[in-house]
Amino acid sequence: MKFTDVMTTKEAAAIWGRSQVSIKQLCTGLQGRPPRLIVDVECRKSGGTWLVTKAGMTRLYGEPEE
Repeated sequence: MKFTDVMTTKEAAAIWGRSQVSIKQLCTGLQGRPPRLIVDVECRKSGGTWLVTKAGMTRLYGEPEE
């Protein structure tokens, strides 16, 4: 995995045109549902910041539009 394949929820939100909150909820789950990203594989918390992988985001939303 390349260093550029990991990003913050804010960066992922900008790339995929989603809100930062919705990207965070992919990692934490929503209203008792399990997370949609695989924790410790496609996302993890570093300090107070959630990090996500490009592979995880692409699996859920497809390739980002340029």
